[in-house]
Amino acid sequence: MKKLRVARIQFDEPIKGKDISSFRGAVLDKLENANELFHNHKDEGYRYNYPLIQYKRISQKAAIVCLDEGVDSIHEFFNQNDWTLNLGDTQINFELKDLHLNQFNLQIWNRYFHYNIFNWLALNQENYKKYTDLPGEEERLYFLGNILRGNIMSFCKGIGYYAEKEIKVDIEDIIRTKVVPFKNIKLQAFDVRFKTNMFLPEYIGLGKGVSLGYGTVRVNKQ
Repeated sequence: MKKLRVARIQFDEPIKGKDISSFRGAVLDKLENANELFHNHKDEGYRYNYPLIQYKRISQKAAIVCLDEGVDSIHEFFNQNDWTLNLGDTQINFELKDLHLNQFNLQIWNRYFHYNIFNWLALNQENYKKYTDLPGEEERLYFLGNILRGNIMSFCKGIGYYAEKEIKVDIEDIIRTKVVPFKNIKLQAFDVRFKTNMFLPEYIGLGKGVSLGYGTVRVNKQ
């Protein structure tokens, strides 16, 4: 079992999905010598660990989700004299709407939890071809399920949790697919319903691009 602290910070300012990268940049511009958790870069290169500070759009509002050490580091932003940020050419005074701080017990259960994941970047160039070459939906769901299981395992490794049992994942349904911009290229993103025997906190990200709001997990209340 792993105890995981999660802070979800939501601002009053509405943003569009395409503005999340600008929102992240504006937060970084506000901070001098920002902790590497804010941007996932080190002096010698990129920080390849799971992002512990993730920039999001929740209920159409700008938001930040912090995990473990990220919860401590976010104080660097809140200690600023004001929260005026420059989004593109627009200067905006961000005001806090909601702050949720929780501690969750992560573990593998003998039951399934049901979730949705949105804007999930599941496929790289190599497995995109494998996916499109599969003959039917059943095979594609199984293929995506294995990728999502790998994403969950990467999340576990990134937060220092080593599962005591096998993590099981089943993709139940593909809600929709879409093409989204990511680092100046276009990638296929999935919204899917899935179940797993591991408890996952809401709003964490899985897969590629989680620091910019991709692959956000929500509880499927059915």
